[in-house]
Amino acid sequence: MALLEIDDLRVSYDNIEALKGVSLEVEANEIVTLIGANGAGKTTTLRAISGLIRPRSGDIRFDGESLASVAPHAIAARGVLQVPEGRRIFARLTVAENLAMGAFPRRDVRAIAADRERMLELFPRLRERLRQVAGTLSGGEQQMLATARALMGRPRVLMMDEPSMGLSPLMVDSVFETIRTINEQGVAILLIEQNALMALDAADHAYVMESGRIVLSGPGRALLGDEKVQHAYLG
Repeated sequence: MALLEIDDLRVSYDNIEALKGVSLEVEANEIVTLIGANGAGKTTTLRAISGLIRPRSGDIRFDGESLASVAPHAIAARGVLQVPEGRRIFARLTVAENLAMGAFPRRDVRAIAADRERMLELFPRLRERLRQVAGTLSGGEQQMLATARALMGRPRVLMMDEPSMGLSPLMVDSVFETIRTINEQGVAILLIEQNALMALDAADHAYVMESGRIVLSGPGRALLGDEKVQHAYLG
């Protein structure tokens, strides 16, 4: 049994079917990537897993239990958290306050302090900017903060939506180093990423989406050699 299982998921916006029977799995301690063109249904898949959109049919199971009717805050409390596209930090709060918001549902004060210190070790730049208003950070620093904020919730599955978007090549390399480090620390990753080359290289398993359907899946590096994937996503 996989840690996270999506089974025949169908989601509609009004009369438009956005997901047409999507099935995928994320094993514990695995990096899984979901690639596809804009509008393929990738973000909709993450929003359904997070409980922000209710599926018309199908099921989402985490650790063997269905999430289909669980509220978004309860899904997060169970250990399924998301770093959304565009980062969505609290721009008017400081870096320290953003980190505190990530641990808001928790009451284990000592463990929260230990986790904050761990985040500042993982992202040393944030330590230098703890009192800085988050909206004044660079794009790369905001991505660090959005990731650290999610990690303060102690996820077992961390979903990341386009974490390298708008970043310099150097920062993109840093983002993927961080993804690997987080995964090595025992967190499963479900990644949506425009940089298909780096995403497939990092992933244990990958799924290709087109028009709301999974059309191809396999080990990430194996898909790097697939002619269709190369033509469509790798230039």
